[in-house]
Amino acid sequence: MHPTARAIAPHYLLLLFASFFLLLRSPSPVAAAGDVALLLDRLKPALQGAAPNAELATWNASTPLCLWRGLRWSTPAGQPLRCDTVAARANLSLARDATLLLSSIRLPAAALAGRLPPELGAFPSLESVYLAANSLSGAIPLELGNAPALSELDLAGNALSGALPPSIWNLCDRLAELRLHGNALTGAIPAPAGPNDTCDGLHLLDLGANRFSGSFPAFLTGFRGLQHLDLGGNHLSGDIPESVAAMRGLQMLNLSYNNFSGQLPPGFAGSRFTAESFLGNSPALCGPPLQQPCVSPSGLSSGSVAGMVIGLMAGAVVVASVSIGWAQARWRRNRVRRAAEEGVETEEGGEGDSEGKLVVFQGGEHLTLGEVLNATGQVVEKASYCTVYKAKLADGGGNIELRLLREGSCKDAASCGPAVRRIGRARHENLVPLRAFYQGRRGEKLLVYDYFPHRTLHDLLHGGLESRPVLTWPRRHKIALGAARGLAYLHEGRHGDGPVVHGNVRSSNVLVDEYFVARVAEYAVVGRLLVPSAAEAVLSAAKADGYRAPELQTMKRCAPRTDVYAFGILLLELLMGKKPSSAANGGDDLPSLVKAAVLEETTTEVFDPEVAKGVRNPAEEGLVQALKLAMGCCAPVAAARPSMPEVVRQLEENRPKSSRSALYSPAETRSDAGTPQYS
Repeated sequence: MHPTARAIAPHYLLLLFASFFLLLRSPSPVAAAGDVALLLDRLKPALQGAAPNAELATWNASTPLCLWRGLRWSTPAGQPLRCDTVAARANLSLARDATLLLSSIRLPAAALAGRLPPELGAFPSLESVYLAANSLSGAIPLELGNAPALSELDLAGNALSGALPPSIWNLCDRLAELRLHGNALTGAIPAPAGPNDTCDGLHLLDLGANRFSGSFPAFLTGFRGLQHLDLGGNHLSGDIPESVAAMRGLQMLNLSYNNFSGQLPPGFAGSRFTAESFLGNSPALCGPPLQQPCVSPSGLSSGSVAGMVIGLMAGAVVVASVSIGWAQARWRRNRVRRAAEEGVETEEGGEGDSEGKLVVFQGGEHLTLGEVLNATGQVVEKASYCTVYKAKLADGGGNIELRLLREGSCKDAASCGPAVRRIGRARHENLVPLRAFYQGRRGEKLLVYDYFPHRTLHDLLHGGLESRPVLTWPRRHKIALGAARGLAYLHEGRHGDGPVVHGNVRSSNVLVDEYFVARVAEYAVVGRLLVPSAAEAVLSAAKADGYRAPELQTMKRCAPRTDVYAFGILLLELLMGKKPSSAANGGDDLPSLVKAAVLEETTTEVFDPEVAKGVRNPAEEGLVQALKLAMGCCAPVAAARPSMPEVVRQLEENRPKSSRSALYSPAETRSDAGTPQYS
């Protein structure tokens, strides 16, 4: 070797070794990018969809990482990134740190309208994902099941579709909670790939209110740590395995509103589960704790035959003649009539109460048990918990509205009666009053209301009626103010029974007469009368139609502020002339459409052309203020919403200046002075 080469060789080897060492130390391109880059490049565009999102707008390099909404981070050592100091919340360099790891995503009710990207399963330290009550669509990616650290997944209340990927059970070794309630998932519930997967850590599994079909997923009975199982509101069928009753750790079970049939396993008799866990299935589902007895192969008892005959006769009467009637017996004619102004109810029944009991309230004193039971009617609506009839009283007694509650949808007799009495005492010019309540000896329950031949607000806005009046802004404002007054009366408890929650505010529950007086119907039924499973069915329908408040996804119980949210949607419906459901608006709900218009500075374009007609200045006429009020009512956080009395105050302060004050008289009569005169 040349001497010079021998002199250079050690230095060359040292340089080569240093280069090799640096090559080993330098991360790969993917690793160099880190979780922050993956979040910005893949996750953010997928979740927000076509339109910008206010929550995701904080995910950008010009905003300190600690201020990115809904995210939590950790260090490579597994310690949470501290963001509780002023310095950390102002540090822009953290967004360039490729070693930081994403540990949690919490964006419930954030108006996300995109999809779940496959990269969601690529974050090595992601432990929890909470994306409930958004508008995410598409399929659940297979890659999600490969997330290395995921233990809590909540995707409830979205519009996810397709089959549930079997890879979801790959998370079994660490998964504690899986919530997919209220989506549109279809097909059979897939079994884990491994035959011995027991998902010991999984204590909550909620697959309710989807479209799953097939038989009961028997493999779930092997999930030894399961405490909460919800499969209600699907299309599952067949028998319920006996192994379900043997799940000792199970504390909550919901198999209602499927198509299960056959005899319930004997283990359910006298168990911790009530009939509510099995309501709404096939009539062939029988056995305790259900009231439906099973037919013995060896023959039928006389009691069973009598029960079947009575049931068949009652069904034949409803289907064939569409009438409501039971045999009229002698009834007490010496009932005490109490003063209507006192609002005190009276009761009457047949001899020995053989025909049940009729409780009448203020304004219903003229009704008798015989008249109600023999009123002939026609079906005008079928709701999830009742059938609504327009019934004609005999001898020219006029019409009444009867709501026949479905069997199993209402609370037991002991708690139902007092609840109805509290509802019956509510009286306000903007409410449809309850006049009477009938409870039969065999459990039949009828709510008796005045019959209003006027159209609903939904019919006026979306029904395509030929004789539909022009709905100018003053007329719509009057409707909104009337509905708000009725709800405020309930929330303030001015009828003496404490605050009352409506529970199902929607345009189809607001009746409007020819003078544009609004009357709110169906108040307090969801919260005070219905069993939880029936109430959940109503709330699921409210979600599909766009009225359900985000917090109802987890709290499952209506409150005054959930009514405020639904009223905000109703007010947007009046202002925009659009149906509230996201399906009717290309995947966007009404608040999202307004937010997009604000970002694009096209706010005035959101108003229904019929509303804007004749309005020169939307701000002076109260349109802009009403839009702001509606969006305030629809705030994702319940505490940020105004109360209904505050809503009434703001609507009264922002009446259209071109309208006459007589138009807004709360107790408006049919006089010319109260008749709106608009072209």
